[in-house]
Amino acid sequence: MSDGGLVGIVLVSHSAEVAASVAELARSLAAGGTAVPVAAAGGTEGGGIGTSSELVAAAAASVDGGAGVALLTDLGSAVLTVKALLAEGDELPPDSRLVDAPFLEGAVAAVVTAATGAGLDAVEAAAVEAYTYRKV
Repeated sequence: MSDGGLVGIVLVSHSAEVAASVAELARSLAAGGTAVPVAAAGGTEGGGIGTSSELVAAAAASVDGGAGVALLTDLGSAVLTVKALLAEGDELPPDSRLVDAPFLEGAVAAVVTAATGAGLDAVEAAAVEAYTYRKV
């Protein structure tokens, strides 16, 4: 574990309900481990479908413990929103990273790995590896 605490996880979805549900599932599957800071950033400020840079930035700030922040996204404009925030350079905590991973499986892998005290590189690798999970 880094001296700065655990890696924080932000789940960015077009839907507040989807982001919150995936966060809840990931937390529950990591139960028994250290509580990982996870924030859902779904929908718009008005509760509609879409993405909001303000909600993403606030979520990232809320989970930042100094060990980095992994941001996982669902679709198109969620990715673009996070990329734009990263490009601005000062909207997200230092060591914030967009993780190219499947949303649900990647979130679970990221939270479970972060709960072990692993660093941002290991959390990202676990989430990315979720692309290889086979169901049949």
